[in-house]
Amino acid sequence: MKNVDFTIEGDILSIRIDLSKEFGASSTGKSIVIATTEGNVQLPNREERLGLNVYRKKTAPTQQD
Repeated sequence: MKNVDFTIEGDILSIRIDLSKEFGASSTGKSIVIATTEGNVQLPNREERLGLNVYRKKTAPTQQD
């Protein structure tokens, strides 16, 4: 996992992500990865799984004169 922190209290899953971080371009190159579980992960001591991707659209480079 990258930039994903979670806690489980009872039946409540809380997820924390630092939106100021970046991990480079996605595999398609169309977006910038901010956080990911890198697939589905089993929640500890639970039946549920978590699959998460947080990203922003890659901005087009600006043209300089």
